[in-house]
Amino acid sequence: MALLILLLLLAVSQTTASEDPYIGVNIGTDLSDMPHPTQVVALLKAQRIQHVRLYNADQGMLVALAKTGIRVMVSIPNEELLGIGQSNSTAANWVSRNIVAHYPATNITSISVGSDVLTTLPNAGPVLVNAIKFVHSALVASHLDKQIKVSSPISSSIILDSFPPSQAFFNRSWNPVLVPLLNFLQSTDSFLMLNAYPYYDYRQSNGAISLDYALFKPLAPNKEAVDANTLVHYTNVFDAIVDATYSAMAFLNFTNIPVIVTETGWPSKGDSNEPEATLENANTYNSNLIRHVMNKTGTPKNPGVAVSTYIYELYNEDMKPGPLSEKHWGLFEANGDPVYILRLTGSGSLLSNDTTNQTYCTAKDDADPKMLQAALDWACGPGKVDCSPLLQGKPCYEPDNVIAHATYAFNTYYHRMGKTSDACDFNGVADITTTDPSHGSCRLPESLGRDGTMANITAPLMNSTSSDSSARSFYGMGGFTGILVLIKVMLWTVIFL
Repeated sequence: MALLILLLLLAVSQTTASEDPYIGVNIGTDLSDMPHPTQVVALLKAQRIQHVRLYNADQGMLVALAKTGIRVMVSIPNEELLGIGQSNSTAANWVSRNIVAHYPATNITSISVGSDVLTTLPNAGPVLVNAIKFVHSALVASHLDKQIKVSSPISSSIILDSFPPSQAFFNRSWNPVLVPLLNFLQSTDSFLMLNAYPYYDYRQSNGAISLDYALFKPLAPNKEAVDANTLVHYTNVFDAIVDATYSAMAFLNFTNIPVIVTETGWPSKGDSNEPEATLENANTYNSNLIRHVMNKTGTPKNPGVAVSTYIYELYNEDMKPGPLSEKHWGLFEANGDPVYILRLTGSGSLLSNDTTNQTYCTAKDDADPKMLQAALDWACGPGKVDCSPLLQGKPCYEPDNVIAHATYAFNTYYHRMGKTSDACDFNGVADITTTDPSHGSCRLPESLGRDGTMANITAPLMNSTSSDSSARSFYGMGGFTGILVLIKVMLWTVIFL
């Protein structure tokens, strides 16, 4: 009996582990200076990326990924779909050459048959399911059908009436393809692959979708979107799209097929008519996305159900046709430099290897001014920041406002404490950024204590009772707030001396 219980516990733990969400990246190759596959894999290892999606079956990448343990989704490009969908032998040859020849050294876990076929190559729609079945049959013949899943990414744009999510349904004109596709996914325990882009939903909403809602930013309860049928609240577009997909499948009587998001992201640069394509918004979206996926909360309709997601994409692709934004979806430049440093505190080591180490701590623009002032007083007092450059006539006095002064103090403290995430919190009124807040003659320090003398100091909380009566606390001594700070410092000095 004890052995049976142990085996059951092991089975449960393995099931739970296998259902943990993950973040992967898409690897596009439309670069004029595409890195060598070994360089790509080196970057993946450095960034601790364990899941990737290839847009084809590039032999160099498949070889370079061998024995790395990185889980690989291999794709059949749309241009090869017609041939594979019309010939079982063509599909078998493709699987033999691109899957069997590399597995298990290369940890191939799934095959993406085409992408957005119904919206970008509709004439191939009628053979899509055949192609999927032919590929799966080849996997069965090679005894790999249990290890490698087969599916095809669909665009969220084929979901109609997507809000409220509870009443969403697929474009009925594609039911002759979608119903057999979903039947196949259900019978093989596979998953629906979804390409979801809140960036485009925001741009096409004519103001109905707020930028904060698209970027996963915190919303006041009265700003959240409410599904009138279920009274479920939605705080971001991503969750609404995923739940609309589940509802669309349920409309066709499929209720047990999981969803993974094979593409999502945000461009960091765009044409003049794309003002929302900025470094800051791209960083915000992807950082919040990763935290949201990895915290295992699932979606409002399916709480706790993992929504594993692949970010579009690893590199900026300068050869990509179309508007400027198409070239700027990447997390990295071709030389491996990050386009921006993701803010991933508390999300593990994934994509947190800061290769430039240039991060700053700044005051939040929307922070409560009283909270900012309190945090500034703490930094210049018990926090032991030298705030003399903020005095009138000094380099960082202008602009004379609490946001600018707090940013100077926060950033100085953050760097002095070794740039730990805890050192840039200040009761929620500060945030880490890759944008240098220096201005004019006010040059904010990039790294104080570089000799490591402060590296092992634990950042105290803002309500710490550490004492300090030095001249560093002189900033902000004017008025009632300054008097309170001075009194507190004097009390701490009396208590702890």
